[in-house]
Amino acid sequence: MLDGSPDADALLIVTSACHGVEGYCGSGVQVYALHDEAFRARCAAAGVAVLHLHALNPYGFSHIRRVTHENVDLNRNFQDFSTPLPDNPAYRELHSLLLPETWPPDAGNMSALGQFIATHGMKTLQAAVSGGQYQFADGLFYGGTSPTWSNTALRRALRKHAAGARRLAWIDLHTGLGEPGAGERGFAGRNGDTAALARARDWWGGNGATPITTFGDGTSVSAPLVGLMWSAVYDECPNAEITAIGIEFGTQPLMQVLQALRAEQWLVNHPQAPAAMAAKIKQDLLDAFYVDTPDWKEKIVSHARQAMLQAFAGLGAAA
Repeated sequence: MLDGSPDADALLIVTSACHGVEGYCGSGVQVYALHDEAFRARCAAAGVAVLHLHALNPYGFSHIRRVTHENVDLNRNFQDFSTPLPDNPAYRELHSLLLPETWPPDAGNMSALGQFIATHGMKTLQAAVSGGQYQFADGLFYGGTSPTWSNTALRRALRKHAAGARRLAWIDLHTGLGEPGAGERGFAGRNGDTAALARARDWWGGNGATPITTFGDGTSVSAPLVGLMWSAVYDECPNAEITAIGIEFGTQPLMQVLQALRAEQWLVNHPQAPAAMAAKIKQDLLDAFYVDTPDWKEKIVSHARQAMLQAFAGLGAAA
């Protein structure tokens, strides 16, 4: 939904449900923003339009999955598929351990996973699993072998609604990493784009109160990733000055989230599982990415609203 003039020079994009089940949070932020008359009036008066791209991964959002109907992690799918895809030998080593034949995992499986962590560290496990892999279509964080439907749909929306903007801000909403209710603001831009990083820090850094993290300096709760969605805006809006962040809202401890992801992928690979077991696995996945409490929701809306207002101010100052 485009809220504002289609001819606006300045555009704020807010996206939800890149990772389907994470959309319960992002959708709530977008609905709140559309009912925030003060924010909408300020944007309209300044000539800033807001493009809400809702439920980028509608299948995952509808079916309580993190991935698309192709079993693809949309945020690993933005690759040049005409060239060799990245290899992830660490994931290849772990694939059968992460997704055993039976669920719940037996003591031997959990012991082996614990030994990997003890030997290599939790950060190494996180990078190996979540960094993205392109060899196991039935595995975790699979990036696919061609653009997904959601990939091409996002590109069409950017060409239709954002290609004419000269100044563009993007806030992509995620959940699942970090302390419950905390919102990490991660730079979403090309390596070496120091001007964009400086703008992001100026707009959203809050003089150090809400620092902008990056993969490169090790400050992010996320591991380094490949095939990221934000790269599409450079392709589809080549004439815009782009300033973008992803906000990651925390939910549960990392191992608890990983266990929920393992279980849900195992369920997809074993559809004959008992109904009661399947229902619990799905509920555990939802709980891993959406905390259904008033306190958590209030923190998310407050944080996201502040970020949107800061984007509005930044776009205005850039004019």
